[in-house]
Amino acid sequence: MALRMMVYIGLLYQDLIKRGDVLADGRLPPILPIVLYNGSKRWTAVTDVADLIPAVPGLVEQFKPKLSYLLIDENAYSDTELASLNNLVAAVFRFEQSDCLETVQDLVCLLIVWLDDRIDLRRMFALWIRAALMRNNNYNIATS
Repeated sequence: MALRMMVYIGLLYQDLIKRGDVLADGRLPPILPIVLYNGSKRWTAVTDVADLIPAVPGLVEQFKPKLSYLLIDENAYSDTELASLNNLVAAVFRFEQSDCLETVQDLVCLLIVWLDDRIDLRRMFALWIRAALMRNNNYNIATS
């Protein structure tokens, strides 16, 4: 993943240069690379490409590529921590972690309130929730 992120950032910068979307002084804009992980197993991959390359002697070491990304591991947060955040991202994480239909119903009610004035987001969340519920065997939701 660290190597992939370095490639993605390089390609993005190339595209920005090609389109002329650089800063007024000609420099490239800063990028915050983020990996959002929601897998069930613990994340073990390195978060810096430099960790994929062994140490080398002398002068060459300082030219070893270095690029790290911010890892957000959904399962690293407890339901209590997420509930206290009271925001859309935390609600999505709670939804994905929950095996309790009552919790899911509470979260859907929160999303309805939070997205009251955002019809476009409500529709996207509705589609995502339906797909997520159909994938989760714990709910036994019948499709119609």
